[in-house]
Amino acid sequence: MSAPMSRPRAIVFDMDGTLLDTETLALRAWEEAAAAVGATFEHGLAHALIGKNFADSATHVRTHFGQSDYPVDAVLEGWRPSFDALVEREGVAVKPGANELLAWLADAGIPCAVATSTRRAQARAKLQHAGLLVHFVTVVGGDDVQHGKPAPDIYLAAAAALRVPPAACLAIEDSETGFRAAHAAGMPAILIPDLVMPGASLLALSPRVMQSLAEVHRLLSAG
Repeated sequence: MSAPMSRPRAIVFDMDGTLLDTETLALRAWEEAAAAVGATFEHGLAHALIGKNFADSATHVRTHFGQSDYPVDAVLEGWRPSFDALVEREGVAVKPGANELLAWLADAGIPCAVATSTRRAQARAKLQHAGLLVHFVTVVGGDDVQHGKPAPDIYLAAAAALRVPPAACLAIEDSETGFRAAHAAGMPAILIPDLVMPGASLLALSPRVMQSLAEVHRLLSAG
């Protein structure tokens, strides 16, 4: 049973992999973009991109392949169309427990924001399509800050928009990159791993790890 915690004044959610079940689609999009130009895209590399904005992901991919003859530009150019096509064909599922948690937070008068590496306009469109946008005071996108996760910028911006000090907020994340961003901002965080379990370096920060948004709901409502 999880130890109790004091009720936060505001909640800042990551989006992809936390509220929306999109990380598997993103991984498949990397694989499809690579396959379209006769290449492969390793799972380990795709996992390393989780939580990063596209600019930082592109830099990571270029650094990874260095001076090799891997078709980096073609794969990077193909990722977005592949991802959009997957979303069009299959849709995006809301993570279990998200609707119930957000409804409870609204009833409890706890304001919420989204801090996502996705560009703000795209993030708002995805949240609107999923029926979740109405729950958020603000959406801070990767294009709204100079430095993407794991830098603290996006969580500091979300806290400022909520007019709540970072230490009085609670971040909910699925990735190490995102958790480190919240930690650097001085914001308590809960980690709900999606595709990648936390490694030793992250566990050294003693993250509060939970299995689902439903578990977060039970924790907060008991506080």
